[in-house]
Amino acid sequence: MIEYGINQIYYYSMKIRLRYKCLFISCFITVLTSAQKMYFPPVDGDEWETTEPEALGWCTEKIPDLLDFLDEKNTKAFIVLKDGKIVIEAYFDQFNKDKLWYWASAGKTVTAFSVGMAVAEGFIDLEESTSTYLGEGWTSLRKEDESKIRVIHQLTMTTGLDDKEGDPYCTEPQCLVYKADPGERWAYHNAPYTLLDAVIENATGKNLNGFIDDRLKMPTGMKGLFIKNGYNNVYWSDPRSMARFGLLVLNDGTWADQPILEHQDYIRDMRNPSQHLNPSYGYLWWLNGQDKFLLPGLQIPFNGSWSPSAPADLYAGLGKNGQFLDIVPGENLIIVRMGEAPDNSLVPVIFHDQMWERLNEVICTTTTTRGIDEKEEETVWPNPVRSVLQLPHLPNDDFVSIFNSQGIINQFTVLNEQSIDVDGIDPGTYFVRYKDDNGYLRVYKFVKI
Repeated sequence: MIEYGINQIYYYSMKIRLRYKCLFISCFITVLTSAQKMYFPPVDGDEWETTEPEALGWCTEKIPDLLDFLDEKNTKAFIVLKDGKIVIEAYFDQFNKDKLWYWASAGKTVTAFSVGMAVAEGFIDLEESTSTYLGEGWTSLRKEDESKIRVIHQLTMTTGLDDKEGDPYCTEPQCLVYKADPGERWAYHNAPYTLLDAVIENATGKNLNGFIDDRLKMPTGMKGLFIKNGYNNVYWSDPRSMARFGLLVLNDGTWADQPILEHQDYIRDMRNPSQHLNPSYGYLWWLNGQDKFLLPGLQIPFNGSWSPSAPADLYAGLGKNGQFLDIVPGENLIIVRMGEAPDNSLVPVIFHDQMWERLNEVICTTTTTRGIDEKEEETVWPNPVRSVLQLPHLPNDDFVSIFNSQGIINQFTVLNEQSIDVDGIDPGTYFVRYKDDNGYLRVYKFVKI
């Protein structure tokens, strides 16, 4: 049931309580909303200005479908900001704006920002050997090999340490063994990342929480804390604090008129490809719209964007079970999603793409990396399929990726008949991803029987 009020919209279901706080919008608003001055909420209190989705020209009749999907996927909190103002704010299963939740690997973005602040203040040099800050013997490598690992390699997941050796979270020297030269291999390896905490602490004299308290949290009104969980150091906060952090990063490290990270070169590099191995990865941020990507646990590069339904200029913090902080600079959009999800992958890209499929229907005018006319009714066939799957607009001598909710299954070479042989994969539900004749990225769902 949906009830509309003058200043509020309520959407109820068995497990959902959604509240939109709405404002009357000036008639002088133009279509160039992205050029508007960014709004920043006060650092104290619960005040946060809002914007009616109708005033933005969004298709509000699609909002219940989006919320139903989020509810089905065990979402706790969902926030959409436009120009800094709240457009959608929804909470599920008795969760609310004041409750804390873990960011998982989305919290890597806070660490990346913190390293940037330490660089700006002269505490850390990205090109310096990590041993300068951690001391010799922090790995099991020979001294000359260990010294080649630099802070920049920790930020870009290119230390060359073996992510398949024992516990990938273990930060003890015996767990950190040689696999490749630094900069020659990209691998989503949590242990070298986690040791950035010690780099910051030894360089600044403060642990990560102490370092960000007065520099980051106080001037922005962010709440939260890094909490140790085994070897990991996980950030916990309320949903609006994640939205505040996204607003800060969107505004190039400045909160309102107060610079927080005064190093624009670092901010630029943080949000752009950091190496050639995985151009979809910056400084611990995931970048959409690149020509290829790698996923955790795999060394096979896949063509196209990791989230084809999302805007090409999106960059994001992604965490296990669907902790998302999405930033779309071209539209001044920030999306926060917290909760659990049936997808247990370290980087739940499929769930992320499904969320954006529905969010696009709400926003109505979003341009995605897919580039397909939404009126098209073409699809793969036969569906369900036993062996040979036919694909529309598929160039010859190319290849496609097949994946399911757990990640990439394989890459397949295109047959002359513009089809692929899927006889060798197990029965189940899959997605196929490839670029069509015009270079647009297409994603289709099919069932293998």
